[in-house]
Amino acid sequence: MPTDPIHAELAEIGGCVTYVRDLPFEEVVTRLGGRPKTFTPEPQRDYSTESEAHVGIASMGDWTMIVEWSSLLGISGSVMGRLSAGTRLVSHSCLDIKALDYFYWLDDGELRFCFIAQEGYMEPVPAELAAFMEDIEARYPRADPHKGPMWLLTEHLTGIKPTPELLTETPRLYGMVPNVEWEIIAW
Repeated sequence: MPTDPIHAELAEIGGCVTYVRDLPFEEVVTRLGGRPKTFTPEPQRDYSTESEAHVGIASMGDWTMIVEWSSLLGISGSVMGRLSAGTRLVSHSCLDIKALDYFYWLDDGELRFCFIAQEGYMEPVPAELAAFMEDIEARYPRADPHKGPMWLLTEHLTGIKPTPELLTETPRLYGMVPNVEWEIIAW
């Protein structure tokens, strides 16, 4: 079964990558409840706590990418709602050991499409994704979403091609933001 090379580390330890369009770094940090001035080019620590989430944030053209390890801000309903207000948000999270994959696409706070672990894809598939989803299903039949489908959906919805270098070499600023109790957005 094909495996996308960038999923390995993220999926092994559990993590989340969120893309937000047309929001600069400062606005993203503020919407997450953090203070932009406290972010630095070096990680402040490599883990999140019950009260704080450690995030790395990078600006990439029209998009801002948020990378989290061992926290789930990017797939928490209240956080996604704040981050997607007035814009588009695409987020995915995975944890291999428990086959926990989540994928969300929101436009201006409205859930457009999602994959929820052990429940599957949202029905009906939006018309603008239908043909693309058929192609994904043909290329990755019965695959865990993080082994291909979620990366392809992310690229389709953002125009950003996920590569190993995207997660490992994109300069980010790191900092702490308040952690939240995780809640799933259901369709």
